[in-house]
Amino acid sequence: MRIGVIADTHLSDRVQKLPDALIQGLKGVDLILHAGDWVSPLVIDLVEQIAPCEGVTGNNDGPLIRERFGMSKLLTLEGYRIGMIHGDGYRKTTEERAREAFQAEQPDVVIFGHSHIPYLQNIDGILMFNPGSPTDKRRQPRYSYGILELGSAIRAEHFYYDSKL
Repeated sequence: MRIGVIADTHLSDRVQKLPDALIQGLKGVDLILHAGDWVSPLVIDLVEQIAPCEGVTGNNDGPLIRERFGMSKLLTLEGYRIGMIHGDGYRKTTEERAREAFQAEQPDVVIFGHSHIPYLQNIDGILMFNPGSPTDKRRQPRYSYGILELGSAIRAEHFYYDSKL
């Protein structure tokens, strides 16, 4: 199973489309996971034009997104347990908050966002994966998203691009 992973799109109701590089990079995925801060519910429609999606709510998302997705979730895909949370909060790093949110469940993967910083590290047997942002890179040099492949093993990779057009 090939899964697109995005977070922190921060797009308004005026958005017409997602970046071309993101659309091209996600073509053919089976599912897209969004780790919050959609900002506009219209982004859900744009993402679903590429593939079915699942997600969580970020700290910049309103009640419509919260009602649809919730604050966190644990999915089972291809026999792997995948925790999803935005990762906002106080104290500790975003990665630490995301990991601790699923401490009892011990998933195979935790997908999170909030920092806009691409992150991929295996910590105590849990793959921690933040795709960065495909539309709001902040202090990062490039826009980014991730691909998660679930097969006989889990493989995760970041992809980068320069233009959000």
